[in-house]
Amino acid sequence: MAHTTPQHQLSRPPLTILLAAPRGFCAGVDRAIKIVELALKRFGPPVYVRHEIVHNRHVVESLKAKGAVFVEELDEIPETGAPVIFSAHGVPQSVPSAAQTRGLNYLDATCPLVSKVHAEARAHYEHGLEVVLIGHAGHPEVIGTLGQLPADAATLVETVEDARTFTPRDPARLAYTTQTTLSVDDTAAIVTALKERFPGIVGPRKEDICYATTNRQSAVKAIAPRCDAVLVVGAPNSSNSLRLVEVAERVGCRKAVLVQRAADIPWETLDGIATLGITAGASAPELLVTEIIEAFKMRFDVTVESVATTVERIAFNVPRELRE
Repeated sequence: MAHTTPQHQLSRPPLTILLAAPRGFCAGVDRAIKIVELALKRFGPPVYVRHEIVHNRHVVESLKAKGAVFVEELDEIPETGAPVIFSAHGVPQSVPSAAQTRGLNYLDATCPLVSKVHAEARAHYEHGLEVVLIGHAGHPEVIGTLGQLPADAATLVETVEDARTFTPRDPARLAYTTQTTLSVDDTAAIVTALKERFPGIVGPRKEDICYATTNRQSAVKAIAPRCDAVLVVGAPNSSNSLRLVEVAERVGCRKAVLVQRAADIPWETLDGIATLGITAGASAPELLVTEIIEAFKMRFDVTVESVATTVERIAFNVPRELRE
């Protein structure tokens, strides 16, 4: 009688997974999620959250299950004594003032590094400077930063071309700030173009692009040239995750793909790969990375190698009213 080997024992092709570190949650995301969880614990559900607290469906769904109610605008919230939380991306000044007018009890989960950009933009404006904001139109962080200033006080610049064609009111009275989740390299090129035209332009004392965005891009640069493909775990509306895909392609990986979780892995395009890079955007939980590695272990004989370019030790406090 012929002996057949069970399917799972047939030889699986070898695969080396290079796991980028740092990856995943940054301190600002960690703090924002904690604020929602602590508010639910202290006040009980419902807790209202304006906009996705962070750009990750898994995080949002798990907070919904605990009693968080997500809205896009304050006018969707009924008259309530329940807390209202502003997302990590920051909000225009009109939002807290509308909340105050309605007597809503609000908590601000804006990332402290975004708040720093808001403060810079307001300071430049108060010093009589026109503000150039480098960022992506329509992103909630950009809407929040522009909303710190009167309507025509700032100009959004998205590309080097925009920087070359932008006409300031007074070329001698200019400052720039940037969104915190941009491509480090793209932003450097835009800043260079602005400085060539306006040598006196005032910039931030320290770069606005946050430590986590910078570190995750550096980590991807370290692994991508060695990989046949790179998977970036993140959401399609997550700016920092989309930048990781671009960075991986730019440094020579011919296939970089954004996936939300294991169910999204494009297996048909990964035939014959020997080395796979994995990283995660700043709002993607580590359990989604683990789930993806497990999915590869079902099909490949996997060796996981962690490639760390730096160690992050940054943490931010939650608002005083939520500390015990």
